[in-house]
Amino acid sequence: MCGATEGGLSLDGVDVDKEAVVQGQVLRDGEPVGNAYVRLLDRTGEFTAEVPTSASGHFRFFAGDGEWTLRTLAPKADPVDRKVSAAVGSVAEVSIAI
Repeated sequence: MCGATEGGLSLDGVDVDKEAVVQGQVLRDGEPVGNAYVRLLDRTGEFTAEVPTSASGHFRFFAGDGEWTLRTLAPKADPVDRKVSAAVGSVAEVSIAI
């Protein structure tokens, strides 16, 4: 057993009780998209953070409670926005198709 959540990133070393985790995977035609970027925007649309996706298309943010927008930027794709709710003590798992 590898400790990874089903279909997602491992939460080993993450104290989920004290964090609001937003994580997921970027996919194109069902295949992972590495080297894309996912931005975390607050409820007013202000830029908060940005991370690159891994080779397996995964990303993770530690956010505050509330409503957020994930903006995905990838080569040969239009930007994709997805709304997500984050709450301390939970993991918001998001799959983003571009």
